Amino acid sequence: MDPITLPDRRTPGCPFDPPPELAGLPGPLTRMAFPDGHVGWLVTGHEVARAVLSDPRFSIRSELRHSALPRPNVTPGGPGGAAPGWFAGMDRPDHTRYRRLLTGHFTVHRMRGLEARIAEITAERLDAMASDGPPADLVTAYALPIPSLVICELLGVPYADHAFFQRRTEIVVDVDSPTEQAAGAVRELAGYLHDLVRGKRAEPTADLLGDLLTGTDLTDAELTNIAMLLLVAGHETTANMLALGTYALLRHPEQLDAFRADAALTDSAVEELLRCLSILHLGAPNRAALEDVELAGQLVRAGETVVLALPAVNRDPARFVDPDALRLDRDARQHLAFGFGVHQCLGQQLARIEMRIGFRALFERFPTLRLAVPADEVPMRDSAIVYGVRRLPVAW
Repeated sequence: MDPITLPDRRTPGCPFDPPPELAGLPGPLTRMAFPDGHVGWLVTGHEVARAVLSDPRFSIRSELRHSALPRPNVTPGGPGGAAPGWFAGMDRPDHTRYRRLLTGHFTVHRMRGLEARIAEITAERLDAMASDGPPADLVTAYALPIPSLVICELLGVPYADHAFFQRRTEIVVDVDSPTEQAAGAVRELAGYLHDLVRGKRAEPTADLLGDLLTGTDLTDAELTNIAMLLLVAGHETTANMLALGTYALLRHPEQLDAFRADAALTDSAVEELLRCLSILHLGAPNRAALEDVELAGQLVRAGETVVLALPAVNRDPARFVDPDALRLDRDARQHLAFGFGVHQCLGQQLARIEMRIGFRALFERFPTLRLAVPADEVPMRDSAIVYGVRRLPVAW
């Protein structure tokens, strides 16, 4: 079989399903051709994906990996590797050093301590929606402000600047953005956050960045890149899950009726939406083999890049029964939406709390919530690394 190219087109009318070509592959590991001519691998099996993500013989270093996208990598760094503080692009021991400094700020206990404030922010957004009246765009009115406000308060970033960082994040994650425009957005974000860090160094503040400034020996450059990583990841992913998850529930009325009727479904509903929707797509995540590795009966050679197709991985029939069905009572906790291994999402507990509160409060406040346009007119983020809806017009 000749190497395939990364399937990136979803079937019209099936916005929640992965590209159909992913389900038709002969095995969990398939040869894949990259835009730069490299030939690596595409993973669609759950067991193989876990093996790659937990094996130190596979590196996350961007300078070693080939991109599955036509646009070059624009994350902070260069040919020598990730920029100081950009721990998402580092292997051990560098990754471990930064991760240890941050883990204590994202424990389950600390995140639960934020529940009251997250509920308050959520209620404020619902009040604003009710006051403005229908119709509303759920993305701008609800899904995007909630995680943005939360991560801003946690880090110590002024929410008044949300339009600035949200727009630049949108440019960076859209693979159709010209390379120079995307790189420019990264530079602008870095400049903004560098100025913020310098201001906090002069006048310490009681927030996560303030704690890192006073409690560690991190440089301004390191803190700038840590802040950018947490700010972008902290609002972009959860915002898309809230909006796309709402769209999915509205398109599956029998599941929504069950969710409305039983508050005990909240936790499992969040996990099932994470599994079924798998918003990380278009070539993320990926790893580079540091040495020859046998995987699923295939020899992955040193230097080859392995791409994990999470939308297919999380619908692997070998792991999940009837995987294409959205079933809110399913035990979906084995999903890999937050990754696996040492790079598993640092803020996963925060995201879960925001979704548990966000979905439950939305449908309790607006029990008649419905789409304000025909379902096939909802615009999708097909060209974004993080999948979702561009707008979600709703009424009640």
